Amino acid sequence: MKCEVRKLCTMAILAALSLVLVLLVHFPIIPAAPWLEYDPADIPILIGGFVYGPIAGLIITVVTSLIQALTVSAQSGWVGFVMHVIPTGTLVLVSSVIYKYNKTRKGALLALIAGCIAMTTVMIPANLFFTVRYWGQPIEVVKASIVPIIIPFNIIKSAGNSLIVFLVYKTLRKVVK
Repeated sequence: MKCEVRKLCTMAILAALSLVLVLLVHFPIIPAAPWLEYDPADIPILIGGFVYGPIAGLIITVVTSLIQALTVSAQSGWVGFVMHVIPTGTLVLVSSVIYKYNKTRKGALLALIAGCIAMTTVMIPANLFFTVRYWGQPIEVVKASIVPIIIPFNIIKSAGNSLIVFLVYKTLRKVVK
């Protein structure tokens, strides 16, 4: 029981830290799409997924995304919530499932690379569906932005966050556990 309470509290702290990072650090990385901003919010979520497993990582993702959708990103509504859960959830689930079965430095690297590829890949159909259907962008515009905007943005964001996790995880794991 005591261990479960500690785990839940730590997961809540990681979610809160993720929200703080969104508030403090966010900037556009592709000039053609200034609305797509890098933020390091996935770092604590990935750490939670590595420490406590894929389900815990997904729970942290959903909680963080919900709070962010109700506060920081309220203007994007439920679509913004979904468009945050899909990429982060994919990155965290893929990375933490692979890491769960290979808890080595090499395993972490492979897990994070696979997570980056999965996140980038899943965001192509997600953008084609949600951006067209709910944000009213013409499908031709979204299709034309896949290679120059959507793919690079997701690669840069996921790779940047994954690199930081790769560099700090072993040290922070002891603190988190």
